[in-house]
Amino acid sequence: MSGIGPGYPRRQLAKAFVTALTHQDEDTRRRAEERMRRWDRVLDGMHDGTLDIGSRTPVEGLPAWVTPEVVRGGFATGAAEAGGPLTPHERDIARRAGLPADRQAIFYHHLTDAGLAELNALLDSGRYDVTVPEEAALLTVAWLVRAGDTAAALKLLEAIEPFADRLRFVPVPTDAPPPDGAMVRRQNVGAVRDRLAARRPNPRIAAMNEALTVWNPFADRLLAHWLETVRDGKVAAAEPDGWRRRGAELLEQYRRLAAEHTLCGRHRKPRENLAVLRTALEEQVEGDGLSPRLRGRLQHAVDSMVRKRGAPGAPPHAELRARQAADAARPTYHALARLLVERLSQQPDDAGLPSTDWVVAPVTDEEENRTGIPAGTPIPPALRRVVDRALTAPVDILVDRGVIPSAEVLGELVPQLVASATADAYADEALRTLMAAVHRAFSRRRSLLLLDLRHQVRMDELPWVAAVARHRRQDEGGDARSVLVRLGELTLCGFPATILPNPLIRQLGALAARAGVDVPLVEELAADIFMGAFSGKFLRAAKLAADVLEGTLYERYYGIDYAEVRAIDDVARRRFAAATSEGFAALCWERAGKPQGWVAANGMVIEQAQILTTHNLAVLVHPVGVDPAPGWPELARRAFTGVCRRVRKVHKNPRPLTAIKDAAYAWRQALFFLSLCALEDQISVVAWMQDEARRQPEHVAGRLAPVLAGLRHILVGGSLDDGSAPPDARRLLGWQAGHHWMRDDPVPAKAVR
Repeated sequence: MSGIGPGYPRRQLAKAFVTALTHQDEDTRRRAEERMRRWDRVLDGMHDGTLDIGSRTPVEGLPAWVTPEVVRGGFATGAAEAGGPLTPHERDIARRAGLPADRQAIFYHHLTDAGLAELNALLDSGRYDVTVPEEAALLTVAWLVRAGDTAAALKLLEAIEPFADRLRFVPVPTDAPPPDGAMVRRQNVGAVRDRLAARRPNPRIAAMNEALTVWNPFADRLLAHWLETVRDGKVAAAEPDGWRRRGAELLEQYRRLAAEHTLCGRHRKPRENLAVLRTALEEQVEGDGLSPRLRGRLQHAVDSMVRKRGAPGAPPHAELRARQAADAARPTYHALARLLVERLSQQPDDAGLPSTDWVVAPVTDEEENRTGIPAGTPIPPALRRVVDRALTAPVDILVDRGVIPSAEVLGELVPQLVASATADAYADEALRTLMAAVHRAFSRRRSLLLLDLRHQVRMDELPWVAAVARHRRQDEGGDARSVLVRLGELTLCGFPATILPNPLIRQLGALAARAGVDVPLVEELAADIFMGAFSGKFLRAAKLAADVLEGTLYERYYGIDYAEVRAIDDVARRRFAAATSEGFAALCWERAGKPQGWVAANGMVIEQAQILTTHNLAVLVHPVGVDPAPGWPELARRAFTGVCRRVRKVHKNPRPLTAIKDAAYAWRQALFFLSLCALEDQISVVAWMQDEARRQPEHVAGRLAPVLAGLRHILVGGSLDDGSAPPDARRLLGWQAGHHWMRDDPVPAKAVR
């Protein structure tokens, strides 16, 4: 049994239970119920010992290469992603081959001549989808057999055959050709169409349109009816012939409208003018006349309506109602989304779109005749962004168009590029396509919660990848190197204020390995499971940072002694699964102020490691060789813009610590870029930062004032650690065990000079 307790799973189970019980949306309740079942399995497995949370093999009886089902926090549920009931495709295979609906029978069928022929046809066409890595195993067997590598095929079968009754080892055929390695997309057409189809009418918009088209005109008719009774400014002072009969018709009309139009309920509120007019009409027509109190309310309602909008039919009143009718006639997002679904209906579900211009073009005359939406109506940006998710294009174009809005999303899409670059190592085209599919599927494998610095399963540990290792070329890393540099530059230029997310780091690591570039890319560590130790690659990364930053503004601002970092040489394998550096860990703990406690204290120590290593920025510059086209001064400005945007979220935020942490990380990136600038550019950029801070809201400028004061002091050769700094100067860090100074309301912005 691991050292991980059941507290976290129990809290997640409770949250899912509350959502499943109380949420208004049926789909959300259904998803919460599924989460409850998964967390139940986690707790059951932890209780009976069949789950060893924190291990690389957390599920009893399953080797590390099997893709486990993982829930939030890295907890394995005990199930395998390639397991479960037979899929429709597997049932179809069994039916066509005359087999029992049994996974093991399907497995052995693919080892017959007929089954191998089916697999070879898939290999040649490349039209298949590997959703989990295991689905590539039998395709690999077929390729090895036809390549004459029978020994490797038998060894692979020996590894996977014990699981033939539980796991699926065949892919699903598709109509789409293999993806172009240079092109990526965020979603396929089917997913975009489902997203558009799921868009529901906005009840507030529908209620507003009902008010504009139904209840406002009816209120006008009631008002006009009461205005017939006005004499000398007093309502109900006269009663023209037929007035009561026409009033009774209006009341009957109201009852029909109220029964048919139920979205807007304002007409039922007693204090609303429409309700006052109607209630008074009911009393006058069907009762004993108006009471003095109701007469007074009626007079006030009529006077206020005429004073505000004019009498019904008067030019100002008519113009207002015409504008409101035009507003109500505008097609809703729901109607336009349905139109886009129709436009996409003839496109294959599993494909992308080489262009989205035709999908988001204005409504045509033919579509107006069919749907009633006026021709020429433009598609709003919110719906255009959904369609753009299916755009298939080079990744830099998707970043420029905003289809990739964050480094996290970039990390999700990069596997499509990396898969092609890493698969280029295989000479055979069918094998390249297969290994690229394996890489894409493997990149979707969720990380496990691991203890003792154990590393996640690597792709080359998969038996079918290891089986074809001897068929890789070892001298073709040039393409991988160019993709590595390109992605590094794209990340820094597109998202300069964001630290590299772990999925993106893993993909960059795969590219670096393929390119033969030995770089210590370090992941962001979780503060709640940090064990106080850093693997040896953190020390290597810090020493590489020293090569880039020793003697720079960055070193002075953070009070780093990179000579001290260079002197640490104690990487060894001790009580953890990986070799660690106790000297580096001790330095981080000391720089953090020797904090005591748990999560916040861990976060402070981890942040110091990020500062010393620059969290991968330095290794991208050297030895990877990233040199962004906009230049380092421009990246520093972009990063500072991100700092301002994050500090803006601190004000009046009951939980501001995440915003503060993100602002500190963005500030660190800005300082790194600034440190690579010449002195003249540094002076210019810092002056620009001060001007940019002045343009911010006062609460942002006030919070940034001590940060900029500290930077100015460093720029002129000062230190933040020797007592020479101005009293208002501060070093911005994200983690704090106690109260963080940035949570306080700032002093007036005049402090920003």
